[in-house]
Amino acid sequence: MLENILVSVVIPMYNAQNDILRCLTSILNQTYKNLEVIVVNDGSIDNAELLVNEFINKHPELKIALINKPNGGVSSARNAGLKLAKGDFIALLDSDDDWYPNKIETQLSFFKQDPTIDFLACNPIKERINGFMFKKFRMLNHIKVNDLIYKNYFQPSTVIFKREIVEHIGLFDENQRYAEEGNYFMRVANQYKCVLVNHKLIGYGSGKAGFGHSGLSGNIVEMEKGELKNLFFAHKSGFINVFQLLLALLFSLFKYSIRVIRVKILK
Repeated sequence: MLENILVSVVIPMYNAQNDILRCLTSILNQTYKNLEVIVVNDGSIDNAELLVNEFINKHPELKIALINKPNGGVSSARNAGLKLAKGDFIALLDSDDDWYPNKIETQLSFFKQDPTIDFLACNPIKERINGFMFKKFRMLNHIKVNDLIYKNYFQPSTVIFKREIVEHIGLFDENQRYAEEGNYFMRVANQYKCVLVNHKLIGYGSGKAGFGHSGLSGNIVEMEKGELKNLFFAHKSGFINVFQLLLALLFSLFKYSIRVIRVKILK
């Protein structure tokens, strides 16, 4: 039974004063109420911490813990939250995103329908995806490592997963600062059943771009390096063979060239 299980929401926060209240309000408005929220303040120097404390005082009905730590990057902040999470399920949420009111309830219903699902995500931007490359999409789509090497289907704010994944897989790699979630999700997909719900259940950063949001031209280089690092990691770990690696590398470089062109056009 999933009606009364505790869901832990982990939010890494860095200088998010313009977005954090929208983010937290979306949790407050969830139709599913048995939630604990862990906000990890990753060394913010703006008013984000003050705003969170004011929100906590104003809404005692929502269980929120605010953790302050020196700046260490998003993986470090997520890990700090994961270590404190008590829920049977864990949901990630970036501080500049927000959830539709039925997000958690809808995702839990799919876990209830199919107990073999371990990890669930949804679409972050498009309402529906017809397909990608040679893969056609239904409402529920089993995503494997072979799919993730071409496209990261799991935007962090969309995912919810069983606690046992953290206990077995471990934490995010704190030494990787770009495309770090891709590394983690490959590790998960190699051992657990990961499913994408072909439906949009979040507001994605007030229209931010899907790549290099903060300083487009600077970030896409580092993001590409991170993506390539993930591909070599997948091969070294035995998740994919050398032929799959070469195809994925070529496709990644092709996507990178398209992104560079788009950034130049936007200037």
